[in-house]
Order: sequence, then C-alpha cells, then structure tokens
Amino acid sequence: MNNRWKSYDSGSFFDELLTSTGNPRMAARGIVKFLKDLPEDELDERRAAAELAIRDMGISFTVYTEGGNIDRNWPFDIIPRAITAKEWARVSTGLKQRSRALNCFIDDVYNKQKILADGIVPADIVLQSTNYKPQCQGVSPRYGAWAHICGSDLVRNKDGKFYVLEDNLRVPSGVSYMLENREITKRVLPELFENYSILPVDDYPSQLYKTLASLSPQLKRKPCIAVLTPGIYNSAYFEHAFLAQSMGAELVEGSDLFTDDDDCVYMRTVDGPVRVDVIYRRIDEDFIDPEVFREDSMLGVPGIMRAWKAGNLAIANAPGSGVADDKVIYAFVPDMIRYYLKEEPLMECVKTYLCMLEKDREYVLANLDKLVVKPANESGGYGMMVGPHATPEKRREFAALIESNPRNYIAQPTLSLSTAPTYIDHTVEPRHLDLRPFILQGKDVWVTPGGLTRVAMVKGSLVVNSSQGGGSKDTWIVERSK
Repeated sequence: MNNRWKSYDSGSFFDELLTSTGNPRMAARGIVKFLKDLPEDELDERRAAAELAIRDMGISFTVYTEGGNIDRNWPFDIIPRAITAKEWARVSTGLKQRSRALNCFIDDVYNKQKILADGIVPADIVLQSTNYKPQCQGVSPRYGAWAHICGSDLVRNKDGKFYVLEDNLRVPSGVSYMLENREITKRVLPELFENYSILPVDDYPSQLYKTLASLSPQLKRKPCIAVLTPGIYNSAYFEHAFLAQSMGAELVEGSDLFTDDDDCVYMRTVDGPVRVDVIYRRIDEDFIDPEVFREDSMLGVPGIMRAWKAGNLAIANAPGSGVADDKVIYAFVPDMIRYYLKEEPLMECVKTYLCMLEKDREYVLANLDKLVVKPANESGGYGMMVGPHATPEKRREFAALIESNPRNYIAQPTLSLSTAPTYIDHTVEPRHLDLRPFILQGKDVWVTPGGLTRVAMVKGSLVVNSSQGGGSKDTWIVERSK
C-alpha cells in the first residue's frame, strides 16, 4: 500500500471516503483502492499534470487585495469526492423543494405580501433589508421564478447528514469550476472512469440555456440570450466567458446594450441593433440600471428595468431576488416551505441565532468562543468570525459590532464539517469541505448531480472559500462501481 495513506486519520469527523475504521465507503471503494495502489511518485506526477492542465486551460480566479487584483490558478485537489446516487436523490429532492418555496416567497414579497401579513416572517426584517428593492413591487416574472440560478451551500456534520448552511440567490458563482474540475479529473485519472458509472455534469450549460430560453418573452425557437458581465477585472470573469461560450450566448458589457423608446433592450452589433430576449446578469442589481438604482453605475444599462417591468425582457436572476439571499431570512425557510407548499422540509437547516432577537443575542454574546458569526449580507467568507479560532480581541470586536447593529448579524454553531482525503505536500491528509450544488428554476426545476466541492486547504481550517485560500475537488455522484 502507498505509504502516504498509512497515517491517514480523520479523527472524530465524518470522512467522505473512509469510515472510522479506515475502510472505504461504498461509493469510494474503487477510488481508494486505485490511489492506494499507485506508486508514490506517480501521484506526484498526476498532481503536476493537473496543475499543468489548469495553466493550459487558463482556469483562474481573481483575488482582490489592497495592493491590487491578483489572478491565480484555480486551486484543485486530484482526489475526488464520491456520493452515492441514492443519497443524492434525497438531497436533490430537498433542494428542489427549497427552491420552489424561496421563489414563492420572493414573488409574494413583491406582490400580495401574505406571508408578512400572516406573521410567518416578520415584515420589518424583510422590508427594512438592504436587499429588498421597492422598485420591483408589483412585478411577477414568468412562472413566478425570480431566483433562476441558486447555489445552496451544504455541509455534512459528524452525524453524516447533509444540512443547508446558506442559500446564494443573487449572482451565485462557481459552476464553471465544477465543470472544469470534472474535465481535469478525466485527464489525470482516466482509469477510474472505466470502472465507475458517474452522473455527468457537462450538460449544465444546456440545462442553463433551456432554463433561460423558457423565460423569453418572445415565443420563438431561438431567443437572443446574453450574459451581462462587469468585465475582465471581475473575479468571476472566467466563469462569465465560459458559460456564454458553452451556451452559445452573447457575452456583453453594459456599454454593448441600450434600451430604446419601445422599452426593449438591444445589443449593438456590426450589422445593426439586435433585440435581446433574456439577460443572465452577473452584476449586482444595484449597478444594473442607473435610472433606477445607483446613478453613478457605469456597468449597467439605462432603462433595463423599464424593459423588464414592461415584460419585454427576462432577467436572471431577477432584480430583487436578493431579498431572500439574507442570512436572517435563511432562518425562516422551513416556515416558508410549510406555508407555501404545505409540506415538511426535506432538508434540515443549520441552527441559526438571530442577533436581532434579545434572547438569541444574549446567548451569542455569552458564547462567542463557540460560534461562527456572520454578517447578514456578505459573501465569499468576508466579514465572518469563527469563534474557536478567533483571538480574544477579535471576539470583543465582534461583540461590539453585534451590539451596534444586531439586525446585521447571525450566529451558528461551529460544525464538525466532514473531511476528505486531500493531497497536501506529498502526503494524504484530511481537510474540511462543503458542497455547492446549483439549482435552476424556470419552467421546470433542475439540480446539478453533485456540485462544487470546496476544500479548506489549511489544516484545521473551516473556511473553504477560494478568496480565503480554499481549494476544490471533483464531486462524483456514483450510480455503481466495480
């Protein structure tokens, strides 16, 4: 056996590939056997091949620093994560249920507001949220779908169950890296694909196109779909270009579009204006239309909101959908499922303390050393504090922040995030991880088979975000293995 595996020990954490006795889990038997049988130097060679493929394929992301923006190669671990198709079917069904309820909630908030009137969700925390956009009041997009692309972050606790940690409903990113992770793994571990039946992920662009096309206000065979990007300096520009090319859609910036007197949006081309039917926006809604939101925005399209409200243009995700992308609102999603769908939630949420509630706030302030504290509307791992790993000074800083603006903070228990074997410095070590599947909702609801597994590359760390030093793995949903 390869010596790199002999000392592997995930401790008390649930490990994705190995049981507590060191035996491979059902979905991972072939993976573990193959990797253990590889000569030690060959694992190094295959990792080097993966790094070369990442450079050749130009897979990168941007980290914003005080000294400027830095483009980095995508951090990738070659050891895949494996989940059985049977287990994933339950997760997928739960995510579809969650997506339907969230979209019902957004549509209700901007129209009848029944859930607020009935006191299921407190009206003040919704209507006073920075993500609530009164400019969207009275609009109901096709199929009642606002958050057409959702990335829900899942974690597995030591009990082995998946929990929803949070939902990303504004401009969720990472799906291109999910697709590229599979492509890289096929290059460097081709033998494994001969012995496994793994659900494919490469149909995501076609599923995304199908979802976006279903939103078109014009009933025509091939609607004009455009991906609206802030430009090459955005951290996710690689993904914007990747998805546009994969779908056969147009990649545009705000200056490429204009709204005419007929309240339709057109794209400037060498052959003259072309009407755009659907825009997949990858810019924050505050910058999308200087006529309605930020007047100083140079990224958006003046009049685009007029076109959307007139029903002449579909926008995904719809402006205003961020009202449900709030870590305070997250705590009420199980109630939304019961209220709108008359069903019990199929997936559990992580226990969440709302600092705006006096009882919760007192508990959080007394237990900062045990909790993870997050601002309600940040993303990318910014502005959070992991209590057990924080200094006393940092905990005092967050106590002051909570007391000065309790509505803006939530807290959750420090979970025993699952681990997976990860190739670090020529040895195999356990690292904590999460999973971001992507849910598409238009005429139908569809969930990726797996998603983007993000890995905390630093030993003992629970922060998996790439902007904070995290990496990723290929995620396999396994129907069968030999």
